[in-house]
Amino acid sequence: MTGPQLRDGLSDYLRLRRALGYQLVRPEILLNQFLTYLDHSGTATITVEQALSWARQGDGDSNWWAYRLSVVRGFSTYLHTLYSTHEVPAADVLTPR
Repeated sequence: MTGPQLRDGLSDYLRLRRALGYQLVRPEILLNQFLTYLDHSGTATITVEQALSWARQGDGDSNWWAYRLSVVRGFSTYLHTLYSTHEVPAADVLTPR
């Protein structure tokens, strides 16, 4: 799955989740930032390493990092069901305090 395919996957994921009643305003922003991060690193597949590296970027505490990772975790779970090459970070890798 290439960069544009990840963006298409994100659109499908958001459309599906919104059909279920979720608004996903902040998660959409974060996931677009994550995909930009993957584009800049030349990665077309979600890995646990990339997800953790991105989640820990910038200022923030463990709660913010855990939230960012949980957003990626939901999206990567969706993609993993379609393409097994995408990795899903474990739920307890970064936990809020």
